[in-house]
Amino acid sequence: MLQGFRSLRHRELPLSKDSSNLFLKIMISIAVFLFAVTLSGVLSVNSMLVNWNYSILGSLTVQIVPFNDADRQKALEETLEQQQKVVALLEAMPEVERVVPLNDEQLQKLLNPWLGDDVNIADLPMPRLVDVKLKKGADVDYDLLTEKIANIAPQASLDNHKLWLNKLINLASGLKMLALSVLLLVVGVTSGAIFYTTQTSLGLHKDVIEILHLMGAKDTYVAQQYAFRTAWLGFVGGVIGVCVAVPAILLIARMAQQIEGGIINEMSLSPRSWLVIISLPLFSALIAMQTAYYTVKHTLERMM
Repeated sequence: MLQGFRSLRHRELPLSKDSSNLFLKIMISIAVFLFAVTLSGVLSVNSMLVNWNYSILGSLTVQIVPFNDADRQKALEETLEQQQKVVALLEAMPEVERVVPLNDEQLQKLLNPWLGDDVNIADLPMPRLVDVKLKKGADVDYDLLTEKIANIAPQASLDNHKLWLNKLINLASGLKMLALSVLLLVVGVTSGAIFYTTQTSLGLHKDVIEILHLMGAKDTYVAQQYAFRTAWLGFVGGVIGVCVAVPAILLIARMAQQIEGGIINEMSLSPRSWLVIISLPLFSALIAMQTAYYTVKHTLERMM
């Protein structure tokens, strides 16, 4: 390590004058920008999947539909009676954490986006809804529960949200795998650019490297000069990429928050995720340093 820092001070190789430095800096900044934005998407989708599993898959809904259209008051009484039986059954289950039968005001709020504020739900044959929150890790036999509910409330139906939510989860998981593939592609392309620019630089400085070998310098000494110089370019390019990526991520997050419905709003970045994104310049510097070092070592072994 000390020899590497001495090589930075001596700089026998004029690497700072290489025309490829600007190209590498721009290439790395673009790569880090793409990496940061894609990584934020992966982390956001992952947090969304966790929130879905906790908030939606950990809950179920019971709907009790009015059956008697001729006598609306009697239908309401029958519906409320069956609702009470369902609530009592669910509250007695050890897997259930909370049972909330929705009142008329809550139903009105749910229907307002579709029916408008001027519609009075008292004039409609409204079903009664029961929101059920399960305990974390609860294992419920939904077929058996559906049978029990049907025995005490023939007009009731159970929805555990699994059917439609599993489709969304599969879609989100597919998008996450696609994003991870993009991340690997960005790393591979950037490493390839560093590899070929380093080889080109070695060809340009071949005479100086031969003189250094005659003076007793080893391949490791030359490789360290390239490694530390490329690491600095990787760090500077990474800082530029992150500085451009952070506003872009915040802009995308603001646009996502404007989408109503609650599903997209489950996407968020935790402080740990932001720390990972902000630390990307260190990772880009490390990747650039390792790629340049092993490129020089491998190339010099073939040249000399």
